[in-house]
Amino acid sequence: MTCPLLYRFRTIDRLPEPPTTATARGTLVHAALERLFDLPAAGRTPEAARGLLAGEWDRLAAEEPGLAGLFTDDAERVAWLASATAIVEAYFTLEDPRRLEPAEREAYVETTLESGLRLRGYIDRLDVAPGGDIRIVDYKTGRAPREAYEASALFQMKFYALVIWRLRGRVPRLLQLMYLAEGEVLRYSPDESDLLATERKVAALWQAIERARDAGDFRPRPSRLCDWCNHKALCPEFGGTPPPLPERVPDPLAAEAQPSHQEAIPEPSLSEG
Repeated sequence: MTCPLLYRFRTIDRLPEPPTTATARGTLVHAALERLFDLPAAGRTPEAARGLLAGEWDRLAAEEPGLAGLFTDDAERVAWLASATAIVEAYFTLEDPRRLEPAEREAYVETTLESGLRLRGYIDRLDVAPGGDIRIVDYKTGRAPREAYEASALFQMKFYALVIWRLRGRVPRLLQLMYLAEGEVLRYSPDESDLLATERKVAALWQAIERARDAGDFRPRPSRLCDWCNHKALCPEFGGTPPPLPERVPDPLAAEAQPSHQEAIPEPSLSEG
């Protein structure tokens, strides 16, 4: 939806994208909050969360050596870690993790629609009440959207809700986007009509992807987000030339939600992350 050509670069060409300090911070914060719920309820304190950050950073840096190269010196790394610490501390102003027992964290979910299109993604947290009500929670470390863009921000959550509904036969009671850095929470209660509309939108998106694939024409959609794109050198809008499309696209028909935390075309599949 942001840019068909960017979709192609990421999902079909699978062009590498180097980490940035912002994406690394988001990954670190997500990891620390996931591990927080491994602790006994009484131990889920700001102090404990701060203590998790250094260990999680060491683990992430060992798994992806390129992360260590993001910083020119120790002072820059310390300042960056302090910014991640502030975001984790802000989380505690939004809810008390000592009173929560998530049913699942970093939950992989997948379902196939009647059309054959497969939907999949990872959900930061699933809370299930004793009565069966489901809350889908997603952590965000970026800025909260202005009111005019809230619907766009909620599309990812409705995607997840659609998958859960098709998997479990129950519409989630609440979708909760937590913008940690700004201390804001965006909540939405979907109903069946919402999720049916989301299903139609996902189907229309997939049809657009198939048309672009068949025509070999994934067009750029310029916007202010171009300033942060890693692939401007290959984009016609900036004088570049995209590489030839791969002759064979692996694992089609999958729509994958990616957070922000990617998949391919031609078997059906969409992802939300």
